[in-house]
Amino acid sequence: MTNENDKFQFPKTPTGIEGLDEITEGGFPKGRPTLICGGAGCGKTLLSMQFLIKGITEYNEPGVFMSFEEPSNDLSLNVKSLGFDLEKLKADKKLVVDYVRVERSEIEEAGEYDLDGLFIRLAHAIDTVKATRVVLDTIESLFSGLDNQAILRAELRRLFHWLKEKGVTAVITGERGEATLTRQGLEEYVSDCVIVLDHRVIEQVSTRRLRIVKYRGSTHGTNEYPFLIDEDGISVLPITSLRLDNEVSSDIVSTGVPGLDSMFASGGFYRGSNILISGTAGTAKTTIAAYFAEEQCRKGERTVFFAFEESPQQLVRNMKSIGMDLDKYIQSGLLQIHSSRPSLNGLELHLLKLRKMIKDFKPTTVIIDPISNLISVGSEQEVRSMLVRLIDMLKFNNITALFTSLNKQNENSRPDLAEESVSSLVDTWVTVRDMEGVGERNRGLFIVKSRGMGHSNQVREFVITAKGIELLDIEMGPNGILTGTARKTNQLNKEVTEVTLQNELERKDREIARKRKLLEANIEALKNEFESVEEELSILKATEALQAKVSLNNKEIR
Repeated sequence: MTNENDKFQFPKTPTGIEGLDEITEGGFPKGRPTLICGGAGCGKTLLSMQFLIKGITEYNEPGVFMSFEEPSNDLSLNVKSLGFDLEKLKADKKLVVDYVRVERSEIEEAGEYDLDGLFIRLAHAIDTVKATRVVLDTIESLFSGLDNQAILRAELRRLFHWLKEKGVTAVITGERGEATLTRQGLEEYVSDCVIVLDHRVIEQVSTRRLRIVKYRGSTHGTNEYPFLIDEDGISVLPITSLRLDNEVSSDIVSTGVPGLDSMFASGGFYRGSNILISGTAGTAKTTIAAYFAEEQCRKGERTVFFAFEESPQQLVRNMKSIGMDLDKYIQSGLLQIHSSRPSLNGLELHLLKLRKMIKDFKPTTVIIDPISNLISVGSEQEVRSMLVRLIDMLKFNNITALFTSLNKQNENSRPDLAEESVSSLVDTWVTVRDMEGVGERNRGLFIVKSRGMGHSNQVREFVITAKGIELLDIEMGPNGILTGTARKTNQLNKEVTEVTLQNELERKDREIARKRKLLEANIEALKNEFESVEEELSILKATEALQAKVSLNNKEIR
């Protein structure tokens, strides 16, 4: 019995291209033609070739690539740099690459031009390897010799219908038209799936984007999605805004900074949470981030550190000056430091590279230092969108992420875009600040928020020495928290007061001891005097008694 809630699943052929299957919810329509159109250099040929190669290597589906522009040898050479070995696939009878040369001067348009020869040639190639995937690249070249629009449209329709009858999943590439998706303006109507590729340059930063214009019989992503061409081929970023249904953890991970853990009721951050460390220049944001990276690596956690301001060598050297050895974790494979200028790629491509790295390296911790540098390569709306996607992606993968953000020096100015965009999304926000006194500058740290966890509301001063970061105890003065020289002066005053008090106590003890001795001497003298008087009294009494006895004897004699 069929459940009423069950939905019909449209048969699809997975492309094997990272991210594209997620956007299309399974791949291209199986047994139907898909049109990929775009301008020169946007990646049409590469995407269609990758579709064939992934079909062979991952799904055991042989394919046919028929080119009307590039000879077979040129194609093999072009894609070899991406790790695609066409010659081996052809030798294994898994792939046929056929180059059809079309010259306008060799075609006589007499009203009887048709594609019967192409159908025979294509059918033979399909039957040779029992292909289920076919690519025609590019369709404009095939009809370059035709001016008769009626014949052209009729043959186009016949080609698409023939591919459907053959039962192959076909990809046809086409050049972008001026007012239509393709030059002829017909291919998009007879295709079951239409994908547009775009290569744009904004403020000297190049970005490639993909959009699904239509997909008959299937739901699909309708936004523009950035894609990257690198040594692994094409990767598409499917994330727009994930649902807030990701799993959460109650495990606690240490901050790695001595004393900072004690400022959180649970002793650190929640695993899988997002942490923002914001502050002005020189407030040790990178150092705190490096402490966190070292702590995670020390516990055997894989960590990726994105640095937009320092090279890996510089970061490792700088941390050694405070007793931190990151190099051993790099050598052990637990830590990867990736450094680049933000302008190297657009915002979305940075996000796409991070996504690929998460898939390949599988880190549990990601650090981005600083996210505020990304503002230089995007508009305000683009920055906000990218940061939201980034946080959603990290939460979805249960990755503990720490971001640093550089604030402006002027506290009265508008809040920084990166901080303003991220602060409401992150779970924990720690701010480091300058606390300027008379002729000196000190560093302070406090926790703005920490969702689901009690935390200290104190501003803690910290110092950086050759042994690393040290959080100092709170020192209060008449006018509030004391830092730097004022702290030391207050501590010296306390020590002087304690010494003075101790000396006074010792003086009083000595005075009491002297008085005690004097009292005891006086008591002894009085005791001696008393005993002398008492002795004299005893003698007098004895003398008196003797005299009385003598007097009595005298009376008796008389």
